[in-house]
Amino acid sequence: MTAAVSRVLVALGEQVVGTNAKRYEAALLQGETVLAEYKTVRDCLVLTSKRIMHIDVQGLIGKKVEIFSLPYSKISAYSVETAGTFDLDAEFKVWASGLGMMEFKFVKGTDVAKVNSILGNHTL
Repeated sequence: MTAAVSRVLVALGEQVVGTNAKRYEAALLQGETVLAEYKTVRDCLVLTSKRIMHIDVQGLIGKKVEIFSLPYSKISAYSVETAGTFDLDAEFKVWASGLGMMEFKFVKGTDVAKVNSILGNHTL
């Protein structure tokens, strides 16, 4: 049985942690640290010590911002796929109770082993 995809984020490129902090720092909890940060043209994906955060910049001028948080404890399964020789992207997918599948695609050359390590350390 295939669950519906509830979120897809495409063309993520790795950023130095803190590059986009102004977009998410107010949402961080006490003691929560940023482990990895990825960005599209407008949106961000942040992996912290407690959750996955998707910062969705909306509207023409980007004043409206949604911060979607998925605690690692709610992830029931995940997969990480590296880019092949002729592939343009790598990706990871997470399945969460009540949300279905979320898919995140990275530009070629992104270190998805880092994503795998973060997910493994926080979900297994």
